Amino acid sequence: MSSSPPRSSAVLSPTIQLTQELIRRPSVSPEDHGCLQIISERLEALGFKVERLTYGPVENIWARHGTEGPVLCFAGHTDVVPTGPREEWHSDPFEPVIRDGALYGRGAADMKSGLAAMIVATERFIARHADHQGTLAFLLTSDEEGPSVDGTRRVMEVLEARNEKIDWCLVGEPTSTDALGDTIKIGRRGSLSGKLTVHGIQGHVAYPHLADNPVHAVAPALAELSTRTWDKGNEFFQPTTFQISNINAGTGAPNVVPGELKARFNIRFSTEQTVEKMQQTITGILDRHKVNYTLEWFVSGLPFFTPPGVLSDAVRIAVKENTGRSPQMSTTGGTSDGRFIAPTGAQVVELGVINATIHKVNENVRIADVDTLTSTYERTMELLLGKK
Repeated sequence: MSSSPPRSSAVLSPTIQLTQELIRRPSVSPEDHGCLQIISERLEALGFKVERLTYGPVENIWARHGTEGPVLCFAGHTDVVPTGPREEWHSDPFEPVIRDGALYGRGAADMKSGLAAMIVATERFIARHADHQGTLAFLLTSDEEGPSVDGTRRVMEVLEARNEKIDWCLVGEPTSTDALGDTIKIGRRGSLSGKLTVHGIQGHVAYPHLADNPVHAVAPALAELSTRTWDKGNEFFQPTTFQISNINAGTGAPNVVPGELKARFNIRFSTEQTVEKMQQTITGILDRHKVNYTLEWFVSGLPFFTPPGVLSDAVRIAVKENTGRSPQMSTTGGTSDGRFIAPTGAQVVELGVINATIHKVNENVRIADVDTLTSTYERTMELLLGKK
C-alpha cells in the first residue's frame, strides 16, 4: 500500500477532522471501538441528555436536546463492513488519507462522514438556536451492518415501551448516486429470505431408478420462481424481484446422485406484496412441482414509505439551496434502519453522500461533499426546528 501525506488538519473543516477521527476507529460490526464515546462527549457538551444502551457487543445511544415535540431525530451507525483484501487498498483502510480531493478509508462514505456532518451541523445549529423549537435527537448504533437485532430495532422497542415518539427521522445513509443530493430515500423495499432444503435419495448415477435426484426435482420450480413477474411496482417502488443467492448439492463425485440440495434465495419486495402472500406463492409452486422440501423463512424488514410531506419538503429545500439540485425521491437500494423507525409512525427520509464506493476496497468520499452535507443538515434543522 502507498499513500500521499494527508493535508494539515489546520486547513481541514471540523467535519472532515471528525470524519478522520472516526475512521481511525476500526469499528467492524458489531464493534464500536469508541466512536460513540467521541460522539457522546460532543453531544453532552451541547447540553444533550445522552443515554447509553448496550446489549452484548452492540452499543447504542439515544440522545435528546429539548423536551417538547416535535422530535427531529438523526439516525445512523458507527459500524462498518470488513475491509476485504488489504493488499488491494492503496492505503491503510483505518488510517484516513486524502488524495485528489477525496478522503479514503473504511466507513468514509458508509457512514462516518454522515455522522460527522450530523454532529458538526448540530453544533452550528445550537450555537445559533439554543432555544430551538421541539426536540433534537440522535439514535446511533454499532449494529446496522450486522444482524441488526440489538441496535436500532432494540432501541425502538425501548422507546415504544416508554411511549417516546419520533416525528421526523433523517437517516444519514449514503443515498446520492452521481452528485450530492441528487437522490433522497423516502422508503425502502422489504427483504424476505428463504433457506430451502430439498430432500432426495443418494445413489449411483448408473441406477437412477434407485435414487431421487433433488436437483432435477427442484430445477423447474426454481426456474419458474426466478422468471416470475411478481408485480409491476408502483409510483414509488420498483417491481418485486426474486434472486437465488446460493445453491449446493452433491458429494463432488461425478457418479453419485446427490441426496440433498440446499439453496438460499432472497426477495426484495414492494408495498404491492405481503410476506404471507409471497410465502404462499413460493410454497404453492414447490408443491405443484412435487418437491420434497423443508423451508425456513427470514424477514429482514418490511417495506416502508414516507409520502412527500413536512420532512421531505424540508430536506428537498435544504438540498436545493446548498447544491442547486432538485433531488429525486427514491426507494431503491438495500435495506436501512429506517425500517425499524417508520412503523412507529415517524416520517423517515434518508440523505447522504455518494454511494459508489460503499463496501468496496478504497472506499472514499469527496471532501467538498462532506462539507456541503453538513450545511444541508444544518439548514434542514433550521427549517424544522428553528425559531420563526
